[in-house]
Amino acid sequence: MSEMILIDSHAHYDDKQFDKDRMALLPEIHQAGIGAIINCATDLKTCETTLSLMKKFPFVYGAMGIHPHECKHYDVDDLEAVFAYATAHDKVVAVGEIGLDYHYDFSPRDTQQDFFCEQCELAIELELPIIVHSREAAQDTFDIVSEYAQADLTGVIHSYTGNLEMAERYIDMGFYIGIGGMITFPDVKKILRTVKEIPLERILLETDCPYLAPVPNRGKRNDSRNIPFIAAKIAELKGISVEEVAKVTTENVTRLFGIKI
Repeated sequence: MSEMILIDSHAHYDDKQFDKDRMALLPEIHQAGIGAIINCATDLKTCETTLSLMKKFPFVYGAMGIHPHECKHYDVDDLEAVFAYATAHDKVVAVGEIGLDYHYDFSPRDTQQDFFCEQCELAIELELPIIVHSREAAQDTFDIVSEYAQADLTGVIHSYTGNLEMAERYIDMGFYIGIGGMITFPDVKKILRTVKEIPLERILLETDCPYLAPVPNRGKRNDSRNIPFIAAKIAELKGISVEEVAKVTTENVTRLFGIKI
């Protein structure tokens, strides 16, 4: 498995859980067969730290954006800073992590929606895909994404937990579905059905590390070396080889984000 090239399309290596070892850990991850990592910002501070990681490590790419949890701390005018970060380096490959989170409601829902829409418009202006966070906000997320998809916006629905029918509608609009460690958890029938039925050509592998480590490492700090466990579960569901999952999902990431491996 170490000879395969896999890509982690969603990570947070600037998280404080990596403070003690990230500079040693990231090269080890790359040597373990992870060809590229997309580090996703969540606010202006992590836009800066993501930029720093991209400059330090050739295989680290970045997404710049303000997460729904954090948008209450900003004014829409602050998105000018997101634009500046997104144009500061040619390895910025997306606007993200953006979207809606009605589970925690850390930011007012109308504020979340405003920031989501504004950042979709920013992505269109920049000609970049989006990385979408959606939790307990499936219909509102879909409605906003479908509006901007008419302007040729594309991207990935990160850590997808919705039903098969909505996944198929996203795919019809040109979007990809992000699948992470939850696929290995018990009692996730909806996710398993979705992954089994949708085309492999529309699936991206992701960790969301340091969170959501897959079985057999559930509950531990997650990192990109766990991507093979996710790939293996997808292979099992689809009745294909892990090598095929690795090949196609890597091609998917390179196609969507313009990454060259």
